[in-house]
Amino acid sequence: MKQARTLTQQELKTLLACIAAGPHALRNRTMVLLTHWAGLRVGEVAALRTKDVVDSDGRVLTEVRLLPEQTKNRHARTVFVNQKLRKELQTYINAIRGRNIEKPLFYTQKRSGFSSNTATQLFISLYRKAGLVGATSHSGRRTFITSLAAKGVSVRLLASLAGHRSITTTQAYIDVNDEMKRHAVELVV
Repeated sequence: MKQARTLTQQELKTLLACIAAGPHALRNRTMVLLTHWAGLRVGEVAALRTKDVVDSDGRVLTEVRLLPEQTKNRHARTVFVNQKLRKELQTYINAIRGRNIEKPLFYTQKRSGFSSNTATQLFISLYRKAGLVGATSHSGRRTFITSLAAKGVSVRLLASLAGHRSITTTQAYIDVNDEMKRHAVELVV
């Protein structure tokens, strides 16, 4: 099976512009950015509850603790949330203020929480509308890992951020492209 496509920064901007022009723009933007900027799996995004991402005052946390039942392999993990993503999440949280914090963070248009499958279908639809052929619900996660690898983050650290138990798994996520190769050869002294 072919791996999900990684996106360039320009392609992510295109995707976000397409999302902004569609229904449920704030929800969809926030869900997509969780995969691109924090490396969450789409099923993990779907499993988030409001209380997972905010403190008692409604401020977005710097670290999100995923319970075993919220992760693919049933291993609890901590997701670190950068400042840009915290700002995006806070905008979304402010928009849904008053919602029961025990309930899902994201709701479908039918007012139920997303399942992993419904979130996957949403992502496929969003990528398709943006014209990003080959992009899937896993593209954000692959883009997150590849982007950090291109910036010199070690595979061991990437594995930890991704919640992988093996660096071999993480290595399979890293997409090598011509820009990375150009940068690499410039490092030769």
